[in-house]
Amino acid sequence: SGPRPGFTSVRCSFRKQDFTIRLSLILTNHDLSMLPRRAVTCLNTSRLPSKCGKAIRHSRPQRRLSSTSASSASGAPFTVASPAGPLASITGELDKLTPRFDVSADDIEILRSPSDFFETLKEKISKAQDRIYLSTLYVGKTEHELIATIRGALKANPNLKVSLLTDALRGTREEPDPSCASLLASIIQDFGPERVEVRMYHTPNLTGIRKAILPKRINEGWGLQHMKLYGIDNEIIMSGANLSNDYFTNRQDRYHVFKSEDITDYFYRVYRTTCDLSYRVMPSEKAGGFIMDWPAQNVQPAPLEDREAYIQSATKAFQPLVKATSNVSASDKTTDTQVYPLLQLTPLSKPDSSTELPALTNILRKLSTPGFEGSKWTFTAGYFNMTPEVRQLLLDSKPSSATVVAASPWANGFYGSKGISGMLPAAYTYLSRQFLDSVSAAGFSNQIAVKEWRKGTVNTPGGWTYHAKGIWITLPGQENPSISLVGSSNYTKRSYSLDLEANTMIVTSNPDLQRRLGEEEKWLQEYASTMKRDDYAKTERRVGLHVRIAMWIVTLVGGAL
Repeated sequence: SGPRPGFTSVRCSFRKQDFTIRLSLILTNHDLSMLPRRAVTCLNTSRLPSKCGKAIRHSRPQRRLSSTSASSASGAPFTVASPAGPLASITGELDKLTPRFDVSADDIEILRSPSDFFETLKEKISKAQDRIYLSTLYVGKTEHELIATIRGALKANPNLKVSLLTDALRGTREEPDPSCASLLASIIQDFGPERVEVRMYHTPNLTGIRKAILPKRINEGWGLQHMKLYGIDNEIIMSGANLSNDYFTNRQDRYHVFKSEDITDYFYRVYRTTCDLSYRVMPSEKAGGFIMDWPAQNVQPAPLEDREAYIQSATKAFQPLVKATSNVSASDKTTDTQVYPLLQLTPLSKPDSSTELPALTNILRKLSTPGFEGSKWTFTAGYFNMTPEVRQLLLDSKPSSATVVAASPWANGFYGSKGISGMLPAAYTYLSRQFLDSVSAAGFSNQIAVKEWRKGTVNTPGGWTYHAKGIWITLPGQENPSISLVGSSNYTKRSYSLDLEANTMIVTSNPDLQRRLGEEEKWLQEYASTMKRDDYAKTERRVGLHVRIAMWIVTLVGGAL
């Protein structure tokens, strides 16, 4: 009947020995990505005689920058390494939502321990030539070794510039006593504001009377700068770890090093935009050792002056960064891995243009569709309080096997704290028990396991805390994950309504990277034990009424766990 509009008709023939092979294809670029690897290889013109090669030369993979939204409709170039089947379905969904970076699997390194993270960070900082940008919730007020490493790098290289971004509420909590802000201001004092910049983000959700009456620590429940971006020259470490001693020694997290200039540049743009929406810290002789001001070059106005106008300006500033684009590697390496940066910008975006929650929910919905039967997943968060939507989508996925890993009360950073924060470990226990009840009610007790991570007891010799977060998805018929989400988010109401979050979704067809993701998935469970509903009925695990009341009060006044 002839080729249909918008489709490509290919006919080629060549003689091999005594056989004549004729090939006729009517396909789209999307169809081509679904072909078996052998069939796609056949379309490489370098392997076909000239008679056939001439007919299909336009199908050769190309490397270029293109708009993903346009490519889906107009026939974007494909790469031989593109994953087929379910994996292609996943990338198709993500391509509609967020920027994409095609990289080699060799450009991603997975670190294992807090000490690995600290040593890698110090090594890269000490060798930095051009730029260092560090986004974190806070820098420990006694973190002198890290600060000494930054100072050493500044002394060794006069061209180096350093910028640090933290949260204003968390970074000034101890004022007028020594704080994160006073520690970082001392670097500016020694090297000047031309080479060292310190910014602190203040949520627009905490203003007026609410800001005046809420005590420190409690006020942080209304929103924080929670992105963890550790960029040095052309590499970036994505993590959930902050920059303090426990995260360098005995607080387990995840740490992925991306050796990609394009990805590092992208997150620098995110970082720079956030800095222009944040207060500047400068050294001062006043008590506390610092002042915070709002520079004239910042986005105007400041959040504490005009909340609505500030959010309007922030929305416009972030718009270019959430547009779906494809950045195909310009190198000669085969790109067998896609990296999707995901941002949660809810407090700074109206209407909300965040990409993390839409990407996560779209992928989880995919798991319950035909073609994904038999998938497996692991979900982990140091603070177990996933949103009802995420919880339901995990249950709806009907996995062949799945695991949820959460911190035990004795591995929770709030264990032993005074006041309301001391109730948090029990609150998270209550939420874990509720999830296990949901698993049982859905009839998945044999498929979905809930584990608690514990390595000693926090604040005692040899005791660790657990702060890892992420998702690993293993597709049907595979042994190891081909999809993983890593970054700062805890997948909670707070993450999706109050905090700033930065993550990366890795989608790979590379067997070695899949193996390394699988190893990470397993080693994070080395100190995790499976929990049963009866375990939560034990006396020491019962949650008192006062904890439930505290949870209700926090929700009532607008905060979140």
